[in-house]
Amino acid sequence: MSRVRDLFQMPRAGLEMAPLAGLVSIRWPGAPAALHPGRLLSESTLGAVVVYGIYQALLSALRSEALVRRGELDRRDQVHIILQSAWAAMQQGAAIGLVLAPVLLLLPWLSLPLGLLSVVGVGRASLDLAHAFWDGLSPEQRGELHRAAYAAGVSLNRLLAGGQLEAAAL
Repeated sequence: MSRVRDLFQMPRAGLEMAPLAGLVSIRWPGAPAALHPGRLLSESTLGAVVVYGIYQALLSALRSEALVRRGELDRRDQVHIILQSAWAAMQQGAAIGLVLAPVLLLLPWLSLPLGLLSVVGVGRASLDLAHAFWDGLSPEQRGELHRAAYAAGVSLNRLLAGGQLEAAAL
């Protein structure tokens, strides 16, 4: 699994979120729970849009925080970047939802393998979010986290494999 270290490049939500996005369905408020295919399609697509939008907004916000802390980006530009990348991801999520919803409607037994794949995808997404969070920390904060983890008997090196360790005091 590769890790992008370029802080100027915003990561994009990829296919790691597709299985989860295909399974999430958000009910329309106040509407009866009918099994109308159009309603199921729209609710599933809405779920995919929300999953992709939230994931991309988190990735962009965490990654751009490092640029804000270094003074290379101001908050207004950060918000603009987050909104732009989330909007693009939401369009991607809509496309994935429109493809996976009819497939799951016609072949409901595929939800089991899709559920298993979503666990793998969420694991990958969690690692990407953890790396984006780590990249947004200052060297002092990284050192504090390393010392606290070391005192608790936990090694951050396994989670952050491939990253640079600023805490040489360990």
